[in-house]
Amino acid sequence: MRTILAATAIAACLGGGTLLRAQAPAAAPRTNPLVGDPAAEQAGMGMFRSRCADCHGMDARGVRGPDLTQVWASGRTDDGLFRTVRRGIPGTEMPASNARTTDDEIWKVLAYLRTLAAPTAVDAPAGDVASGERVFRAQCAGCHRVSGRGGRLGPDLSRIGAARARGALVRRIRGAEEDWIDGYEPVTITLKSGQVIRGVKKNADLFSVQVLDNRERIQGYIRDEVREVQERRVSAMPAFDVTRLSERDLNDLLSYLATLKGFDPRVQ
Repeated sequence: MRTILAATAIAACLGGGTLLRAQAPAAAPRTNPLVGDPAAEQAGMGMFRSRCADCHGMDARGVRGPDLTQVWASGRTDDGLFRTVRRGIPGTEMPASNARTTDDEIWKVLAYLRTLAAPTAVDAPAGDVASGERVFRAQCAGCHRVSGRGGRLGPDLSRIGAARARGALVRRIRGAEEDWIDGYEPVTITLKSGQVIRGVKKNADLFSVQVLDNRERIQGYIRDEVREVQERRVSAMPAFDVTRLSERDLNDLLSYLATLKGFDPRVQ
């Protein structure tokens, strides 16, 4: 699980920082030519730790971003990972690698990650997928969409199984992470008329502010009409502690979320 965006997470890391020299993308070989090269693995470790570890952890097992140690155990190939890193996934927050990133740099990071790769796939959460889907419909679908169905006040979760590690999902669901996501910042607007509108902020400039209100209606207001805009710099998602979501239901939910990988035929 969590493999498609895991690979492109490397692309996001490689997209920043100081790069060596321009190189036109070339056809990638089927296997990493630098696997087993101690110097290449050492260089890859340096690039990974300076550009990727903030999201994926020093051990590459995921913090906010996905676990990168499982991509080979899940069946991905060197060739496929290279092409995903180089191209990224259009329409997601994971871009293609910087145009100046060399093939050699990508192979070095992949060679380093290969030294951390688990010999077998991560054990799936011990839960029931069908039951987890029912939990999702009851607890989550009011705000989150999957395959075009559900609410819009929270992020679309159609690809969450490929985008987030189990540990990151647990922290978010249990409420240990309260930061908000761009495009879903909770806001309360008070108009000069006294009307109060609550929802998530979608757009704002010097002249107007636009929100998706709690009834999922896009509302726009001219600044001259607005008395106050209160922005909450925390997630609108409530914490689901054990009194709201049992450990069994949580494991079932995680099992269901792990299946949501939003397969894109453009990604190999």
